Amino acid sequence: MGKSRWVQTTFPNATYIDLLSAKTFNELQANPSRLEERILIGKSPWVIIDEVQRIPTILNEVHRLIEKKKIKFILTGSSARKLKRDGVNLLAGRALLQHMYPLTVHELGADFNLEKSLRFVHLPKAYLDPDPDAFLHSCVKTYLKEEVQFEGLTRNMDSFARFLEAASFSQAQYLNVSNVAAECHVERKTVDQYFQILQDFFVAYRLPMFTKKARRKIQQHPKFYFFDTGIYQTLRPRGPLDSQEEIDGPAWETLVLQELMAENEYKNLKYQFFCWSVQNGVDVDILLFGPQGLIAIEVKRSDRIRGGELDGLKLFKKDYSVAKTFFVWGGTEERNIDGIQVIPIEKFLKTIPAILNPVVS
Repeated sequence: MGKSRWVQTTFPNATYIDLLSAKTFNELQANPSRLEERILIGKSPWVIIDEVQRIPTILNEVHRLIEKKKIKFILTGSSARKLKRDGVNLLAGRALLQHMYPLTVHELGADFNLEKSLRFVHLPKAYLDPDPDAFLHSCVKTYLKEEVQFEGLTRNMDSFARFLEAASFSQAQYLNVSNVAAECHVERKTVDQYFQILQDFFVAYRLPMFTKKARRKIQQHPKFYFFDTGIYQTLRPRGPLDSQEEIDGPAWETLVLQELMAENEYKNLKYQFFCWSVQNGVDVDILLFGPQGLIAIEVKRSDRIRGGELDGLKLFKKDYSVAKTFFVWGGTEERNIDGIQVIPIEKFLKTIPAILNPVVS
């Protein structure tokens, strides 16, 4: 289930206010103070406002009702863009921020299938849909394009569509905005704005470089990811010159990253996420830095360890001896090579809770 279904199921007696409803939206946009009239006192201490970003000014009324009436609110949203504008009440100190991620391997349990996860998606509806490919194409069309158009964030939807396709080639890669702009024939400044739109809609993110106590000259470009393997696979064009490994490699890395991020968020482990690359091209895919320690992860689809593939982890371990290092691969054996734990991807995905929080495990 998605966020809307989840909050309604978890809080079945709460007053539910859906801002996707045209009638509700029009009424509250015209007069946010009518919010109090819609709250059924005594039914439940909780009030759910779904897609709150559609009426940012309603947060002033939420603030008032929290202070004056002691009402408890659950606010859901799918974009932070409007809420970032100057003057919007973000309820500082009065609200906890939580992110919801696609389904995790742990949540899927016995239904987890690696090939399906890599090709399609961990979005609840798509995972259960008999035709996940059609669902994902519809999702891209309605959410990534129509929602952006509805918000009035760009007038040229053809340019935005070309950008989405070009951005898919940057999945799990060091992001060069100028190259993407040239590929989709859009001005660099506009492409910068497009990438920010994706982040504000929570459909993409960038991993910054890890530079703490750096002993070497570090690259500056962050790594880019669409938030889910299925979205990436849907946007990524395919042709006779594309190898399956070329397409699947970023999907493997994306799946690992989204699982790590979900576990970190849900268990409140407070890791920060980074990448690492030095000037000679040696790099590490994913780094986690937090109270629990420093973790370096390299992800490779191959079932063979080729020459040089461990160099990034070895060099990072040399500079940061406290780091735990993992090489996640397509092989079936676990190994320990020079202190680097080599682990099959399915085993790694299922043991992420123990890896990130070994004290509890």
